[in-house]
Parts: sequence; C-alpha cells; structure tokens
Amino acid sequence: MSRAEVEGRERRAQARGLYRALEGLRADMARRAETTLEAWDGKILRPEFMPSARNLADYLALRRGDLVPFQAPLSSLGLSSLGRSEAHVRPSLDAVLASLALIGGEGAADYPPVEIFAAGPARLAARRDALFGARRGNPNTRIMVTLPSEAAEDAALVATLIASGADCMRINCAHDGPDAWSAMIGHVRRAAAAAGRRVPVQMDLPGPKLRVETVAPGRGEKGAKKEKLEAGETGRLFEGDRFEVVETLAAKPDLAQITLSHPALMAAMEVGGALWINDGKIRAKILEVSPGRVLAEITGTPGKGAKIKAEKGVNLPGVDLRVPALTEEDLGDLDFVLAHADIIGFSFVQTGADLRALFAVLAARAEPAGEHTGPSLMLKIETPLALRNLPALIVEAGGRMPVGVMIARGDLAVEIGFERLSEIQEEILWLCEAAEVPVVWATQVLESMVKDGQASRAEMTDAAMSQRAECVMLNKGPHLDDAVLFLRDVLVRMDRHTNKKSPRLGALGLWHDL
Repeated sequence: MSRAEVEGRERRAQARGLYRALEGLRADMARRAETTLEAWDGKILRPEFMPSARNLADYLALRRGDLVPFQAPLSSLGLSSLGRSEAHVRPSLDAVLASLALIGGEGAADYPPVEIFAAGPARLAARRDALFGARRGNPNTRIMVTLPSEAAEDAALVATLIASGADCMRINCAHDGPDAWSAMIGHVRRAAAAAGRRVPVQMDLPGPKLRVETVAPGRGEKGAKKEKLEAGETGRLFEGDRFEVVETLAAKPDLAQITLSHPALMAAMEVGGALWINDGKIRAKILEVSPGRVLAEITGTPGKGAKIKAEKGVNLPGVDLRVPALTEEDLGDLDFVLAHADIIGFSFVQTGADLRALFAVLAARAEPAGEHTGPSLMLKIETPLALRNLPALIVEAGGRMPVGVMIARGDLAVEIGFERLSEIQEEILWLCEAAEVPVVWATQVLESMVKDGQASRAEMTDAAMSQRAECVMLNKGPHLDDAVLFLRDVLVRMDRHTNKKSPRLGALGLWHDL
C-alpha cells in the first residue's frame, strides 16, 4: 500500500471518529437547547424573535462543553473549526457533519440549505439599521454620539456631528431636563431631515444613583493642611489612610467621612470586602462594620494620592446589589422619553424583575401589552449579575420589543476586574451575535481625542476592535466632531479586513510589488 493510500485511510478513520463524536455532541446540544426553549416559553411574544431565540439556545448548549479538542483536527481536514458559528450554530454543525460523512466514506451527505447561513446575519443587519439608522456604504458599524448640554442651544453643533458621520444620538437623562432635551431632539430631527437621513435618539434613564453624596475632611489627613480644600472633597488620601462611611456626617470628624446616595450600598458592606470610588481610582478595604458606620482603609490610589469628592461613583466589587433598576426619577422621565425617544436606555438592569417592572409601566402608559410600536430598548450591562442573566434578559426583552445591548465597560470593568473585561467583552459580542441582537461598544472610546484632540495608541487599537460591534458610542467633549471623523475612518478601514470574527482576505496593497 502506497503512502498516499495509507494517509487516505488514516484521514477517513479520523473523519469517522470525529463524526461519531460530533454526532453525539449535536444530539446533546439539541436536547439542552429544547430544554432551554421550554424554560423561555411564554416570554417570546414576537414571532420574529423566535429564530433568534432558537439559535441562542443552540449556542448556549453547544458552548457548555469544551470544543477546543475538535478544532485542530477539523481544520486539518480542511473543515470549519466551528469558531465562527455564532450566527448559524446548528447549520454550521450540520455542514461539518455532512463533510465528515463524505470524507469518512459514510455515504451521501445531507448539507443544510446555503441560504440558511445568510438568514441570521441578515436579521442582525436589519435590526442594526432599525435601531441605529441605515447608512449607504461603509462603515457597517454605526456611531452613537452623546450630546453635551450645549447642544440644546447650538443647532450647528448637532448638524456638524451628523455631517461628520454620527448615525444616532444619545441623551443622558441624568443631566439637563425636558426643555433642554426637547431642544436637542429638535435640532437632531431638523439636521437629519436636511441631510436626508434618519438619526435615531437614545435617551438613557439614570437608574439608581450609587455615588458619594456628601463629604467631610478629617483633621489629620495628609495634604489637608497643605492644600486648599473645595466644598465636597476630602484632603488628599494615600495608601494606608483610613476614612469612614457614615449615615450622617460629624461636625469635625477625626477621619474623613462620606455618606452615600443609596442605603443599599452601606447595607451590603462586609468586613474584608472592597470599596471602590471614582471608577476604581480610589480603592479601599472594609475593616469594620457597625450600625451607621463603616471603617475603610485605602489600598490603592494614583501616585500622588487622591481626594474623595461628592458625586463620584461607588462600586462594591464582588457584591450583587439587588437594587431595583427603575427609580422614581426614571418614572418621572418616562413620559417624555416615550413621547420623543427612539430607544430607551435602561440603566442598571440586572434581572427579569427589572424588565417586567418596565414592561408594566410601558403597558400602562403607552400601549397594550405585547403590541410594541414605541421606542426600542437598550439593555445597559453594568454588573456581574446582569452579565450572568444576560441570555434571559435578551430573550425576555427581545421577546417583547426590539432590543439592543450596550457593554457599559466602565462600570463593568470595575465590577468584574479590569483583567477580565478583555475576555468578557468578547463573550458578550459572541452571545449577542448568536441572539441576533445589536451591540453598542461603549465607554472611553477615543477619550483622549474627544477631550484633548489626540488619540493614544491604545485608544486606536480599541477603536479598531470596536468595529465588530454594531455600534460604537463616543462620549461628549470639545473635540467630539474630530473624533467622529477619525472613528469613521478607522471603521471603514477595518471593514476591509474583518467581519465579526472572520478575517476578510483582500489583496495586501502594501506588499503588492514583492
């Protein structure tokens, strides 16, 4: 027997072994997916979302196990390693099985219809356009811009942003008020009409405020006597310094004291737990917990120390805060949002109960349950609890109304750890692609350029990575229009090279003459 014949026999045997293993894996996937769909029964009221839910159930079932041992052997046979199957999970597995059957000599192969591989991406693209606006030509990724307060009085600013390439606008309802919001939206609608485009507006409900509320400097703080202190800040604190979290500030405390905006924060603190302030710039460990008082010690600050200031965010990494997402302020804002917004940004959503609370308000104020004609919904994923519940949140929300997911990378990084964010943001992209739900890549994108006019090298890489999402969000700043132009250029360039996880192998012009 020749070497070629021996190798052919080995390949056929390898293919038959892989076929048997993947056939069992497919059967297990189908069983688990069916169980998941049964658990979702009654939550999907929109028939158009059912194919998305089925594909998501398949994806969750397939990814329960470790596929790595199969990937290299499949690639060695010239087959898909299943590494880009998110948009069409079951058809991808069926196509691989059909090819393995042919290679292994098992008889005629039953391939899935070719058009089924385009159905999921087509639904996702249509939902992207419905949420963030359609665009002729590149980039495929849309750009969302957070409007600053001055946009209420500066129609030219809004028109410039749209001309520069902004596809949709975001208004943070934690700032300004109905008069300013109305003016901003009016400027957006008029500028969009002049440009012959639809420019959707997302309005973010503030959600629960988890912040430092009031501050009293201590007598013995380092830096307190050397620096003039502004109202609402402590002296400069360094590693090893201590401060107190209290219910009511003392008149002249020995240690710096702070109060917090939400009682759930103090109630959730435990000895040994972490307390982070201002997006983790100030990190502390909880030493003592007693009624009305928590003693904490600084474990990390920037090199020159840091001041605790009022209104800065507070996080308790590793703690699930069971705080309702809808606040009284949100309920007050909702009438305006329902009347004017294209997308409701749902901050701090964590559980199905949060969604059902919002649905109840929408049903009472806007429309009969299950018949959605109002704004779409953006799930802002900010906590580990929301992350764990993400599949269920997507299904329950998408089963009722058009939905998107925003990766709120600032809060999420603090909550899960900066080192984990890199992998978690990838997994969210994969999960949402399987669910055919558009994603917004948010927080600190091109922040240096927006603020100072010049992007850092790390920010350019982050901007390039954002192309795999359906939309990228830029925050407000003095150089926002330049950042929109720059980001659009980056996204157009990346469209030539990448589609989601799949490289596009166009000709390499740089070495064309070699």
